[in-house]
Amino acid sequence: MGDHCKQTKQGHKLFSYGTLQQEKVQLETFGRKLEGSKDVLVGYKVGQTTITDKAVIAASGKRIHPILKYTGSLEDKVEGMVFEISAEELEQADAYEVKDYCRTTGELQSGREAWIYTEA
Repeated sequence: MGDHCKQTKQGHKLFSYGTLQQEKVQLETFGRKLEGSKDVLVGYKVGQTTITDKAVIAASGKRIHPILKYTGSLEDKVEGMVFEISAEELEQADAYEVKDYCRTTGELQSGREAWIYTEA
């Protein structure tokens, strides 16, 4: 794991820039529709990864998923949603994400910090 994949124990705000914004994925992963607010992650850009996990493909309807790539540049920004989730839901999100991703924290343009899933 790269240095940017350090895990810390912060609050349970989850920044989503991809499939976790889809209602179907939320219902299958968390058993409920998540409420959130728009925000922007700074210092990352979005790439793509090919998913092979059949359950994840079935939930998202997609074989190609977006993946965050750390750049450290203030010029690079990713728009998404911040969701308030429980500790149990954070574990469910971890189970949904495949081995290509790692969970770490990211600084949002609003000044909030949230969990993000980035390239492992």
